[in-house]
Amino acid sequence: MENKPSVVMMGLGYIGLPTAALIASRGLKVTGVDIRQGVVDTINKGQIHIVEPDLEGLVHKVVKDKNLCASTKPVSSDVYLVAVPTPFKGDHEPDLSYIMSATKNIIPTLKKGALVILESTSPVGTTKRMEQFIYKERPELKGHIFLAYCPERVLPGNILYELKHNDRAIGGVDEISTIKAINFYKHFVVGTLHPTNAKTAEMVKLVENASRDNQIAFANELSIICDKAEINVWDMIALANKHPRVHILNPGTGVGGHCIAVDPWFIVSEFPEESLLIKKSRETNKFKTEWVLEKIKNKVLTFKVEQFKDPVIACMGLAFKPDIDDLRESPALYVTETLEKTDYTILAVEPNLTSDPNRVLVETSEAIKQADIIVFLVSHSDFKDLKLDNTKQVLDFCGVLNS
Repeated sequence: MENKPSVVMMGLGYIGLPTAALIASRGLKVTGVDIRQGVVDTINKGQIHIVEPDLEGLVHKVVKDKNLCASTKPVSSDVYLVAVPTPFKGDHEPDLSYIMSATKNIIPTLKKGALVILESTSPVGTTKRMEQFIYKERPELKGHIFLAYCPERVLPGNILYELKHNDRAIGGVDEISTIKAINFYKHFVVGTLHPTNAKTAEMVKLVENASRDNQIAFANELSIICDKAEINVWDMIALANKHPRVHILNPGTGVGGHCIAVDPWFIVSEFPEESLLIKKSRETNKFKTEWVLEKIKNKVLTFKVEQFKDPVIACMGLAFKPDIDDLRESPALYVTETLEKTDYTILAVEPNLTSDPNRVLVETSEAIKQADIIVFLVSHSDFKDLKLDNTKQVLDFCGVLNS
């Protein structure tokens, strides 16, 4: 294995910070770069600004050992990782401005022999666009630096383990770039490193999340059908899954997060005539969230007719999935925000957040006590085994009561 290279990590969010900390724990010198001064200051104190098990202890150690430092500007380095957001804009068009801005910021620091790796989820061809942009600004580097794409595939709540142990698909813009990138990841990944080209690696990431979106859409569509048929969808799925070759996922409020709710659109935007099923899955999961809202509104109207008063509604969960604090693209948050715009009294509950700048958070027990209608939007562990009064009206969209 090569001597330990110096590393710059562009972006210190949910993926960038754990990755930077893991790399630093292997004795590599890492400079983490983020445009948010508050994030930089927090990390340099050995603290973290996100919720992820075991991460704070690791960050504290690698900062103390001087293997990780944070900055608002990159420094000259051997390896550059780009892990910045890739949202979409307008009609689900990919927004590459964060990637191109990060690339622009590292260009002055690049030297011959540098390895640049894009980890951000990206449309097919983005790594090649980065290469062209770099060579346009620094033509003397053409043929003297290496570029590759390597997407992460991790589960929030278990990121550190999965960054280290999961297999990775690594694709360079040429064969030597692929080899260079694989040798780099060997410093901190014990999973198998699979060589490919950049375009294939980019598509692999998009297809992985589009596949999961499709599976969730099937479950969510079943939940709507079973509701109309007056069938308990969770019991039905559990029985269907007794088949040795059937594995249906559990339905929920919709699909959120920066990956599954976004990535399929990157395929649809480039291949609109070919990606019919992928688009339909996205539409189904978006529809499920609107369906949830209508079910809540109908329950409210029934309550008002029967009780002659407006109900207090507890929205249980704001994160996009169980047991994390991440609100990105969260269908539960969308439902709560939509209800907050009405005249209803809404109690927002998110046990994984200590505060929210946009609303007052209510403790689980207090919300259960005050609410007339309890709406489970996320199956957080904190919500399981709750003792609910028979006088409470309950809507369970995530299977908390069936767990």
